Amino acid sequence: MIQFQTHIGLLKHLPGMHYLEVPQEVVQALGTLNIRLICTVNCKLSFQCGLMALGEGKAYVSISKKRMQQLGVRLGDEIAVTLEKDDSQYGTEVPAEMEELLLQDEEGSRRFLLLKPGMQRYMLNHVSAVKNPQLRVDRAITLIENLKKLPEGKENFRAMLGLPPR
Repeated sequence: MIQFQTHIGLLKHLPGMHYLEVPQEVVQALGTLNIRLICTVNCKLSFQCGLMALGEGKAYVSISKKRMQQLGVRLGDEIAVTLEKDDSQYGTEVPAEMEELLLQDEEGSRRFLLLKPGMQRYMLNHVSAVKNPQLRVDRAITLIENLKKLPEGKENFRAMLGLPPR
């Protein structure tokens, strides 16, 4: 577990995207950017995350406006951060609807497990993003059915969502 003080910044290349700066010495202590973490802010709110390179050996963790509101913090505020390794299987919560579908659909489960971790997280987060349980079921089924139609190794987000190629 690593604790440090930092501030909330705004990314220049992604307008509206707020972030928590991770100092170079913290990145060095973690040993890699390629790691899933649990980030706790001001001892109040914890969430799963990853690190993105910021330059000059520093990194950042993105933070949503919703999380900032929950914490009562704004751009430029100083905050306390705790980072610890996330040992969960996917680096994000698995919605019950997706878990059940993967138990029932052997081919869907096999194809899901072949995906890169980032794509797995994308699917799980896409299903979790809606509150309505039936919509979560519908999203899970759509993603898995579209995934099974794609050639192995040629998966992409648009196709899994059922959108035409650009």
